[in-house]
Amino acid sequence: MWENRKKIGIMGGTFDPIHIGHLILGEIAYEQFQLDKVLFMPAGNPPHKKNRKDGASNQQRVEMVKRAIASNPHFGLSLVEMDKTTYTYTYKTLEELKKQNPDTDYYFILGADSLYDFEEWKEPGRILQACTVLVATRDHTSHERLNNRISFLEEKYHGRIEKMNSPTIDIASKELRARIVEGNPIIYYVPDEVAAYIRENNIYKDCDKDEI
Repeated sequence: MWENRKKIGIMGGTFDPIHIGHLILGEIAYEQFQLDKVLFMPAGNPPHKKNRKDGASNQQRVEMVKRAIASNPHFGLSLVEMDKTTYTYTYKTLEELKKQNPDTDYYFILGADSLYDFEEWKEPGRILQACTVLVATRDHTSHERLNNRISFLEEKYHGRIEKMNSPTIDIASKELRARIVEGNPIIYYVPDEVAAYIRENNIYKDCDKDEI
């Protein structure tokens, strides 16, 4: 029915702050799976992060994502989860997107570590029915173990999971926040535009403006 289906990647997260690891994974997914676009989707109220402390505001997180992706024409910003007042769940977001855009196939990007916790997510089966999951590989995870996990989930939930040819980039937003609090530089960890925004707005508690 749909001969020219669109292929849209989704990179979700709190992005507190967004860093180069997120951007590199988005670019690899775009290239490897010939996507039309990759949407960066800041989470508004994720149930697994109920008590975020000393973080950026929703508006600040959105602005950091905007600045980080501005120079890339095939990256886009989606605020569908930011507008929710209740908890946001991946399966609901994907199902809503599919209903609104029946001519589009969605590809949800996540890390290998998240795949091992995937069954703890709300309605994992419905997630796999609504999209193809693209999983980033990590050096500390054996390919055999990852392949076994993929096979198990695909068979159990009748879904599709593909491995990304991704380098190991072990950067965590939590560690970046700690670096800022301690007055350590974050150059090369985040785009310059994001670092400047953090510095100018002194977003994270006790951050040293002169050291970012």
